[in-house]
Amino acid sequence: MRPFGHNRDVSWHWRTIATVWLLAIVGAVLTGLLATPNSALGWFGLTLAGCTLVTLGLQIATGTKEGYVKRVTLSIAGALVILVVATIVVAVL
Repeated sequence: MRPFGHNRDVSWHWRTIATVWLLAIVGAVLTGLLATPNSALGWFGLTLAGCTLVTLGLQIATGTKEGYVKRVTLSIAGALVILVVATIVVAVL
C-alpha cells in the first residue's frame, strides 16, 4: 500500500524537473535571439550553469532524500540536451 500523499510528492518532483527544463528553453531562446554568434556558446554555458544551480536549490528544497540523485540527473541531463539542440540550431543558422 502506498503512503498517503505519494502522488503529490511525485508530482512535485516532476514539477521541479520540468521547471529546470523550462528555464533551459527560455535561456536557449534568449541566447539565440540576443547573443552574437561569437558569444552564444558562452551564454549557453552560463545557462547550463544557472540550470545546475537552480536544480540543486529546487531538489534540496523538496526535502526528500529518496531519489535525489535521479532527480538531479534528470534535471541537468534534460537541460543539457535542450541546450545542445539549441547550440546546433544557432550554429546552423
